[in-house]
Amino acid sequence: MTGYEMFWPLLAHVLLVYLLYGLLGLRRGKDMREGRVKKSAYRENREEPVESLYVKNSLANQFELPVLFYACCILLYITEADNLVAVVLAWLFVALRYAHAYVHVTSNNLRYRSPLFAAGFLVLAAMWAWLAGWMFFS
Repeated sequence: MTGYEMFWPLLAHVLLVYLLYGLLGLRRGKDMREGRVKKSAYRENREEPVESLYVKNSLANQFELPVLFYACCILLYITEADNLVAVVLAWLFVALRYAHAYVHVTSNNLRYRSPLFAAGFLVLAAMWAWLAGWMFFS
């Protein structure tokens, strides 16, 4: 490893966050143009149409479990445990976040969304276990 591979999944997740912000702006703009909601509804955080609410909730979700992902990636890098296993797990986590966000902002079907979240949760747990094992056995 050159030392920077661990940061590409982080940047890929940052891109997801920016894409969701863009989608939220587009959906809210469309709702206001079509008269389904007034601008004040967003200022006062009430009566958000379901299409933009899905995106808003997905965006909020990117600042929950992924916070642990960022911390783990940085610690993996600092402790030099960012080898192929760690990088593959990081990419897998990010891919699952993209899939979870896609379901969240489209159908929002829990039948698909929940297993994607659970898989990401387990992959992140594996990353933390990898870090703990690396630190314990090194």
